[in-house]
Amino acid sequence: MRGLESSSSQDRGPIEFKSRVSSRPGDVMMVASKDVVSVPPTMTIMGVVKTMVTYGFRRIPVADAGTNRLVGIITSIDLIDFFGGGERYNLVENKYGGNLLAAINAEAREIMENDVITLTEDKSLKDALNSMIKYNTGGLPIVDYKSRITGIISERVFMGLIAGKNTGKFVKEYMNERVLTASPNISLKEATKIMVSNVFRRLPVVVDGLLLGIINATDIVKFLGSGEAFSKLITGHINDAFGLPIKTLMSSEVVTIEPDVDIGIAAEMMTKKDVGSLPVLKEGKLAGIITESDFLRALAD
Repeated sequence: MRGLESSSSQDRGPIEFKSRVSSRPGDVMMVASKDVVSVPPTMTIMGVVKTMVTYGFRRIPVADAGTNRLVGIITSIDLIDFFGGGERYNLVENKYGGNLLAAINAEAREIMENDVITLTEDKSLKDALNSMIKYNTGGLPIVDYKSRITGIISERVFMGLIAGKNTGKFVKEYMNERVLTASPNISLKEATKIMVSNVFRRLPVVVDGLLLGIINATDIVKFLGSGEAFSKLITGHINDAFGLPIKTLMSSEVVTIEPDVDIGIAAEMMTKKDVGSLPVLKEGKLAGIITESDFLRALAD
């Protein structure tokens, strides 16, 4: 971490945040991803899972195959909601009798979010930032006047604006100190319930204040997409797979940071390590967590 702090970009003085978030109409398309992968509403849920795992996505637009018109979106939280965490799980139990193999062959339209927050192509980066904060979302599809998908923008774009820069703002100012944690022995089903009810994508795994690892929604989606979940089936019921303790799936090699580090360094670390959060350690114990959404708040301040 010292090497990063002494880099030349750190010696130029704090950046002016507001000057880096453009208010010019149409600028959102300059930084948006334009090669948007989408799925049709008739694709199976397993097809959606495999597509998200293949591309490393945490959200995927659902579009009409003929017109490319946006009709919904599915996120990793929607998937773990369906597989045990929330209201969508009622569909698994009531319609499919808890049978995992039957449930994964349901169509995407059964679990997608229909009321999608979008941006139009004429919006600015500042418009995108404000909408993501207002609606507490990590990504927004961009559509044309016919509701056809033309791009997508995520938190990563904004994190990149400050990665490696001396911002004069520190992790301790933006980290969440009230961290929900989990014991390594709770089940995957219990973990998904915690994530869904709190709209969290990740849970640090802690014993006596010591960080043992972290589990996130993407880990659980990969568990399904890799086929590993199905090797755990005995009765065929979804609980066979989701009754496993989270220690079997958690990442034990966790990238961490300290509270007095500049958030520009934190953003650079997250970008280089390709992680969506950094647990914050103080004197070896978990003191908080900083996530991609916290950088949005920093840019808006």
